[in-house]
Amino acid sequence: MKLKMFFAGSGGQGTLAIGQMIAKAAMDEGKEVTWLPSYGPEMRGGTANCTVVVSDKPIACPLINEADLLVVMNLPSLLKFEPMVVPEGLLMVNSSLVPEKAKRSDIRAVYVPADEKARELGSGKAANIVMLGAILKETGIVSPESIRAQMKKMFSGHKAKFLPMNEAAFRLYLEGDSAPS
Repeated sequence: MKLKMFFAGSGGQGTLAIGQMIAKAAMDEGKEVTWLPSYGPEMRGGTANCTVVVSDKPIACPLINEADLLVVMNLPSLLKFEPMVVPEGLLMVNSSLVPEKAKRSDIRAVYVPADEKARELGSGKAANIVMLGAILKETGIVSPESIRAQMKKMFSGHKAKFLPMNEAAFRLYLEGDSAPS
């Protein structure tokens, strides 16, 4: 088993955070993992992406040219990175901010209205966690329990007040009635 993932969006969308949570959860499960972030010099609004590779065997290099899973949180990321998805790969799109559909017919595309669903829960800032639940539902790459443990670490101390809403965002697609389209 080896899954090469690429997460892309703009700074402030939590793109790096969901990649990091998956990577840390996979490490906790004893899997081999790499996490390689990349972001522009801007604090918010600039580009942000990361590569995560999860495997049951040692990983020689964290760099990838092709992704089994591409998660895009904004339109520029779809336009730039869609070509890197392998044939039969999975593209997950934040359809709240990306009005376009995938151009390719040789990949499976899943559209998740992440921002819209997060706003319905009370905070648009939880869009990345809505997407994280959808990613786990589609891939099963790590267990929900491992992600919940990472969320408890991330939302601790003065951030603990954000944990219940983020847990609800995570459960939305993973355990709820909602299904990505």
